[in-house]
Amino acid sequence: MGVVIDDHGELRRIIARLQEQGRTVVFTNGVFDLLHVGHVRALADARSRGDCLVVGLNSDRSVSELKGPHLPINPELERAEILCALSCVDYVTLFGDRRADTILSTLKPDVAAKGTDYTVDTVPERETILSYGGRIAIVGDPKNHASSDMMARIIDQAGRRRDPG
Repeated sequence: MGVVIDDHGELRRIIARLQEQGRTVVFTNGVFDLLHVGHVRALADARSRGDCLVVGLNSDRSVSELKGPHLPINPELERAEILCALSCVDYVTLFGDRRADTILSTLKPDVAAKGTDYTVDTVPERETILSYGGRIAIVGDPKNHASSDMMARIIDQAGRRRDPG
């Protein structure tokens, strides 16, 4: 079971100890609002790239900035708790920026994992990752799953149930 660590300095010290022991630390990040099979596959794939998986979870404020004021559906602490329940997740930490550059610079994981909507050359944090000697891994299956699609189906189904016609 994963652990939430709010203090990025403390998490950096944990990562440094793991790296000193020769273990590979993988980092991935995202909103993870309505968890679906695409998330699970990407997280499991990310974990398979190393010995420890750290998930950077967008704070509620950053989610609203990125995706609009109506999101997230689930609050950050609940999203963190759900992620920690997955066997492939070792640590979860919240971050409030729109991109993960600052947290990557702080934590310095060996591998930064991003989904298949990116290539190694299009990862937004690419320069940051390469600047400290990190590697980029593209993980998960093709982007055939999306929380926004799930929400649309839920709304559509709820509307059909209310419409007697």
